[in-house]
Amino acid sequence: MTMHILLVEDDRHLQRQLVEQLAHFGHSVQTADDGLAALSIIGRETFDVIILDWMMPSVDGITLLRQMRESGMLVPVLMLTALGQVLDKVDGFEAGADDYVVKPVDPLELNARLQALVRARKVNEQTADTVSAGDIVVSPARLRAWRNGKPLNLSQTEFKLLLELVRNAGSVVTRPMLIERIWGHDFVPTTNIVDAHIRHLRVKLMEQGDDPVGTQRGMGYFIRT
Repeated sequence: MTMHILLVEDDRHLQRQLVEQLAHFGHSVQTADDGLAALSIIGRETFDVIILDWMMPSVDGITLLRQMRESGMLVPVLMLTALGQVLDKVDGFEAGADDYVVKPVDPLELNARLQALVRARKVNEQTADTVSAGDIVVSPARLRAWRNGKPLNLSQTEFKLLLELVRNAGSVVTRPMLIERIWGHDFVPTTNIVDAHIRHLRVKLMEQGDDPVGTQRGMGYFIRT
């Protein structure tokens, strides 16, 4: 999925680097050096997602984000910052951020998170009760899932994992993304908790067919479509 992205970043070197990396994935990227410039651009154009630096001159990222949300703008926003404390993350989410990445940013991780944000927003805009990928159907409202029309007996964690994979069908969902979405942003895993739960989920899915969960080595998992 290609996206039209606004990158708000005052570090020109990092800005050029991110534009090149995102262009490699086929995305079109427009840039702004500070919050004031970003406000002007946002007023004229529509974007699929915005990457927003935290610390900037004139208008910082948090202030800009609050202004956007107060004016009713619902475009997904990923905060990009060198700050890594939990309280800083809380400030970002309370201001209306959809996700949060600490510099330096791995381009594969960044792309995966952007894809997930845009897909999630599209799912939220749909009125359908279910989401699907191939022969797998998941109902977030009813907390139920089926494969080939047969119900799956999943634990709460397995259900959440499957829902994230189905919502991002065909795209890799990284381990950090799964940890944040299933266990929370302040959870610090001490074991291979994601891999263990994926193994249990695979066993239950394979009761109704071939293994539909693919692995991207060193990154995460995806549902084959």
